[in-house]
Amino acid sequence: MKNLKFSEVTRIDQRSPRYFFKGVARVLVHALLVALSAGIAFSLPSAVSFIARDFWLYWSLIERDKIYLMSVEIVLAIVLVLLFSYVGRSWKDRKIAKTARSAGLVHFFPIRGLLAQRRIRKLKNRQGLARGVMFISSTGFRTFVDPRGDLHGVLQNCREAKIMLLNPHSEGASVRVKSILDPDVTPENFSEQIRKSIDFLKGLKAVQKNIKLKLFEDAPFLKLTILGDYVWLKHYHPVFDVHRMPEYVFRHDQNPGGLYTPFYQYFLTRWENPDIPEYDLDTDDLVYRDATGSELKRKTFRASQHEAVLTTHDNAQEDDLPPPANGPFSYSQHRAL
Repeated sequence: MKNLKFSEVTRIDQRSPRYFFKGVARVLVHALLVALSAGIAFSLPSAVSFIARDFWLYWSLIERDKIYLMSVEIVLAIVLVLLFSYVGRSWKDRKIAKTARSAGLVHFFPIRGLLAQRRIRKLKNRQGLARGVMFISSTGFRTFVDPRGDLHGVLQNCREAKIMLLNPHSEGASVRVKSILDPDVTPENFSEQIRKSIDFLKGLKAVQKNIKLKLFEDAPFLKLTILGDYVWLKHYHPVFDVHRMPEYVFRHDQNPGGLYTPFYQYFLTRWENPDIPEYDLDTDDLVYRDATGSELKRKTFRASQHEAVLTTHDNAQEDDLPPPANGPFSYSQHRAL
């Protein structure tokens, strides 16, 4: 126990009550099965006695009652229809479940009700605890900045995080804002949410969290979260808000036909794309690198769409670009207002 880290001891303490209650539940289930078996065993003599003595007596009285026989026939037909319908549905569900297992699908959340939201947050917290987190989203505000967000606690307890958000000055951001039929979704609100997401990540980095951020410019296609051996997936509908879309969870296993690996490769391909710059959380610069990871140039990230003129530093040499009409205005200065 002396060799264990504090975080590992905390995890053991948190899991102990859950394991205890699971053990108690198993014991209760076994006790219930034993009691049910004993009840069936003790009731067998009475059941056999009824069949041998009373059943044929009752049948001799009702076998000539046509109304009763027709009623029994109708009820039996209904029961058989329901039974065969259930068997057929179960067979189809079994085939669908087999297909889902082959694809690695382990959870599906069609709606985000209160109970579903709590279960999603609980699963993500458990899967992302002390593990690497990879995340692609548009703004990330409702996902990890909002205290009720799914990844709010995950990013605070993860080992490292690689996050990709949408550049608020890009054409993709403009397309995304215009596609959502909500009057509250404006370019200004969109940029403000991304600014708050960046501030949140800066706070995590300030407490020695290994956080890396990149800003992409094309319209978002998938909201993708990788938590260890699990992939959480949503689709950005061209009209609806992403929080109204269903969410799928895929698990990594030894099945080569599972979808975990393609989605994982999709994230790595985007992350290693040299056209997508890294956001320096210390200097508020967009850092462009080549395929080997060497720095090529830097561009100062501007907070306002009207001040999106970027100052470029090629190979650590500053180009003398003319400032905007209202003067240079960096992201850090915007935060101070």
